[in-house]
Amino acid sequence: MTPTATGAVIGLMGGVGLCLVLWRLAARKITLTDRIGPYLRARPRTSRLLAEKRGHTPFPTLERLLTPWLNDLGGLLERLGSTSASIRRRLQLEGGRMSHDQFRMEQLLWSAVGLAVGLFGGLTLGVVRGAPLLPLLLGVVVCTVGGGAARDQMLTRAVRRRQERMRAQLPDVVELLALAVGAGEGPVGALERIVRSTRGALTDEVRHTLADARSGIPLALAFERMAARTDAPAVARFAEGVAVALERGTPLGDVLRAQAQDARESSRRELMETGGKKEMAMMVPVVFLVLPITVIFAIFPGLAVLRVGL
Repeated sequence: MTPTATGAVIGLMGGVGLCLVLWRLAARKITLTDRIGPYLRARPRTSRLLAEKRGHTPFPTLERLLTPWLNDLGGLLERLGSTSASIRRRLQLEGGRMSHDQFRMEQLLWSAVGLAVGLFGGLTLGVVRGAPLLPLLLGVVVCTVGGGAARDQMLTRAVRRRQERMRAQLPDVVELLALAVGAGEGPVGALERIVRSTRGALTDEVRHTLADARSGIPLALAFERMAARTDAPAVARFAEGVAVALERGTPLGDVLRAQAQDARESSRRELMETGGKKEMAMMVPVVFLVLPITVIFAIFPGLAVLRVGL
């Protein structure tokens, strides 16, 4: 390593360390609540059997020590990227398998991995190629921000795929539910049969709705909550239709058969729209790849004959 590169690396590390110290001193001020909080114990409002586990890692002591730092970094991510409300909504749409704090920790981990990759690549290019310092720093920043943004985009894709699976499963679930109700079973019994005989994203939502009904919530309100937990219009219409039928006393079998027909028609329309989009996408290789090659094969023999004649 040349003396210039060594000095650049030492200066970079010193500058980053100084910026971290200054940012830490100005980012968080210890308040009176923070000082007396560890010595006070809040009285639980619900049973401890229903309390959520607070530990996200197998090292609770280290987690408590790093929590203030993680909260500050989470606030920075919220200012630079998606808000907490948006993340909580997408986590709910994704199935509620992860809390907001867990997602922020994973996002920070992805940013740390991006920072490590950026530093490794920057140092390698600086030593081997002798690249300027400013583009290397810009690359490190881009890698760090890109790591957190990639985790956010992965959550969005997971939500989209889950909603698509729910829309694809909806017609079968509604028809099975209509058959169960038409055979004489009650709404709760029909939901139990659906949970036992099917698997998938929509089945998980039905299982959640059935758990709400068993806990004492009215079945109509449980279906309204199911409509609020999904972002698929077809699933929301199904849940709201069943809730209205239960509230007004409408025959549930007729409502479910109509819902099944509507789900089939909606699935058919979505399939036709997808086919139309794929058809337009298939025109790109035909026009820009297959057609020019066909024209070349058609013209080449004539050009060869003309060349021989000349």
